[in-house]
Amino acid sequence: MPHEVFESERLYDDADTELDLIAPKAKRAQWRHRRVGPSFLKFGRRVKYHGADLNEWINRNRITTTTSHV
Repeated sequence: MPHEVFESERLYDDADTELDLIAPKAKRAQWRHRRVGPSFLKFGRRVKYHGADLNEWINRNRITTTTSHV
């Protein structure tokens, strides 16, 4: 079942505190440099994240655990 953590149609600015749910701002900058992490948009020096891309990234990286029987 996909999760909607972010508003799908919203563009989030890299300075938005909501993005700290994914990683701190410095870590997101490292990810962008290494081309890992969620997809992003660049408008000159401004970095934006589309809510739908953030939700997709979260769902791709979801780890499902199983119940262990001890």
